[in-house]
Amino acid sequence: MIVDVADLIKKKVSRKEVHLVYDEENFYDDREKIEFLKPVTLEGELHLTGDIITLDGEIITKISLPCSRCLVNFNHDVDILIHEEFSTNFDNKDDEIIFIDGDTIDITNIVKNNIILSLPIKKLCNEDCKGLCQHCGINLNDTSCSCEKDDIDPRFAKLKDLFSAD
Repeated sequence: MIVDVADLIKKKVSRKEVHLVYDEENFYDDREKIEFLKPVTLEGELHLTGDIITLDGEIITKISLPCSRCLVNFNHDVDILIHEEFSTNFDNKDDEIIFIDGDTIDITNIVKNNIILSLPIKKLCNEDCKGLCQHCGINLNDTSCSCEKDDIDPRFAKLKDLFSAD
């Protein structure tokens, strides 16, 4: 997703609308595959204030994520607001401002990072997801299993014998 900012840098305009569509199949966030089900759209505006170019916009897409409990993929809508600042002035010491060298800005990684940051910590297909059986591995949302549900920590197994009735 390349944005041409030459007219802003040369101060021909102080404001520019941005309409971008990014069509990629997937990317990896650390160890997880994130698959796009719809192209990523970015609608926003670039503003020039002094030597700082500000991007304010909205990212909209739909992605497929694996559920943290049952591992089944589910659809997740992404609709996030972004605010980023860029500058051609290398002497700018603000850590929040991204330095650009040239007349274009590649915001692909910025969009991906904002999507990653917006993801829930625990990705659930639904709030009532039962997950997988810890013994046989069957998806408990689909069927039930006949495994014994004795969830005793092996470190405390001897305590169970202490309190059992003789």
